[in-house]
Amino acid sequence: NDTEKVGRSNCTTVTRFILLGLLRHTELQTLSVFVFLLIYTITIIGNSLIIIVTVHPSFYTPMYFFLRVLSFIDICTTSVIVPKMLVNFLSQDKSISYIGCAAQLYFLIFLAAAECYLLVAMAYDRYVAICNPLRYPVVMNRRVCFSLVLLCFLTGNVVSVVQTVWVFTLPFCGPNKINYFFCDISPLIILLCTETSLYEIQATITTVFVIFTPFSLILLSYIFIISRILTMPSGKGRYKTFCTCSSHLLVVMLYYGSGSLIYLRPKFSYPQDAKKALAFVYTTVTPMLNPIIYSLRNKDVKVILRAIMRKMGKTF
Repeated sequence: NDTEKVGRSNCTTVTRFILLGLLRHTELQTLSVFVFLLIYTITIIGNSLIIIVTVHPSFYTPMYFFLRVLSFIDICTTSVIVPKMLVNFLSQDKSISYIGCAAQLYFLIFLAAAECYLLVAMAYDRYVAICNPLRYPVVMNRRVCFSLVLLCFLTGNVVSVVQTVWVFTLPFCGPNKINYFFCDISPLIILLCTETSLYEIQATITTVFVIFTPFSLILLSYIFIISRILTMPSGKGRYKTFCTCSSHLLVVMLYYGSGSLIYLRPKFSYPQDAKKALAFVYTTVTPMLNPIIYSLRNKDVKVILRAIMRKMGKTF
């Protein structure tokens, strides 16, 4: 049973949730499994290659260190969602346990918040490299880089613990059907059988802290960066400098664009199917595209990738 009686009253509490999934049409199930499995495979292989390639001694720089961490986060994010989604497609049982739902929500918020602030660290790295190139080796030393990444993960953990504990200490009395393909805050609070206005205020404040504040810092960094680029006398130098930032800018637009439309707008501002599509973009599509964006825009990465492919070709 998905619910059980509490005490002597007729009140019930939810013990399992039913994930209704991403698509409504069951006739697309076989095609969907193939597409999602392909996306997941590309994501794992692409991000793993980025991690392997940037371990090469020629990539011992802060930019590539942050890129390795970003790839690791993307692998974890998509692994939290896609395997369970594939199981639900192939099984008649679409349920997820109460503890499993809480764990999924925790890891998703943790990884999402950590990535938001990691993108800020990457923007800061570009700012120092372009606006203060002579001080770059001193400012962005190894200790600073590790400290920034640790701060990103600590911030993500605090935000995630607060949000997850808050949601799952409130009562779920049924129904237990989540109109989503993973356990997220917005579809879960709809199922709460208590007043949620206080939680929604707290969630909005947290969203501003996790999305709006990091994005504002990134925007501020690029205002200084663009101002510095425009003062460069050489057109070739301006182009080359801008190219070093273009990959990061594209990733920021994809990630913050889809995420902010979900979490910075009112709960019922647009259809649930639209929210599902946006959530699919920032949790599944963006992690797949990140290694493609960085490898296509980086000559050094492409050179090492070709070398790895040649070695693999000789081996087999």
